Amino acid sequence: MIHPNAIVDPSARLADDVEIGPFTVIGADVEIGAGSRIGSHVVIKGPSRLGRRTRIFQFASVGEDCQDKKYAGEPTRLEMGDDNIVREGATLHRGTVQDRGVTTIGSRNLFMAYTHVGHDCVIGDDCILANQVTLGGHVKIGDYVILGGLVAVHQFCHVGEHAMCGGGSIVTKDVPAYLMINGHPAQAHGLNLVGLKRRGFSREALHALTDAYRIVYRQGLTLEQALEQLDAKNARLPELDIFIASLRASTRGITR
Repeated sequence: MIHPNAIVDPSARLADDVEIGPFTVIGADVEIGAGSRIGSHVVIKGPSRLGRRTRIFQFASVGEDCQDKKYAGEPTRLEMGDDNIVREGATLHRGTVQDRGVTTIGSRNLFMAYTHVGHDCVIGDDCILANQVTLGGHVKIGDYVILGGLVAVHQFCHVGEHAMCGGGSIVTKDVPAYLMINGHPAQAHGLNLVGLKRRGFSREALHALTDAYRIVYRQGLTLEQALEQLDAKNARLPELDIFIASLRASTRGITR
């Protein structure tokens, strides 16, 4: 299962059925879960943990030292869940001791060709990062987020659950959950209603979120005033609570 032209460090821990292609380098303190397939010309550097059924295509670089100039060789980590797909030329870097010390990636995510995940990022589950998406350091991405091709997310920005960013967008502010954004700089263009319907959101939840969006984006209120109105609502749903929590969690100001 390991090609004779691959180089695997003796300290690497690979499940028995892991496939390693030719000219791939697996470094020290790398763990790869069962059912994983690593293509040719891939570099995986540790400390890194890759979950089960990971698929990595040629020329990807996973777990490399980060590009932060403060990094001085500390033993930081990268951790990935199960069923992730990393396409050609993607770069996923480890964390820094100045932040969490670990870059964390959930499960069932797709990283298309030449995507970049910077140090200390936190990515949820079931996300799609299209070709050449770039995440600066310390970025947080919620579950079910879709980032179109060439999207760039500024460091420390948060993108909430189920949000969708149009191709070529430049994200410099936090994106609340469920939003659809586009532009340079990115601006809000309503809720990601098509995506929410496809994921089975109830009619009640969609109505509540549409009403909440109007309060935040259509009534000329400050964020604090909008939150006061949202908090006063009697009927609270889990989906609405997620939207409100993403507003409260903003540290850079929300995309307007």
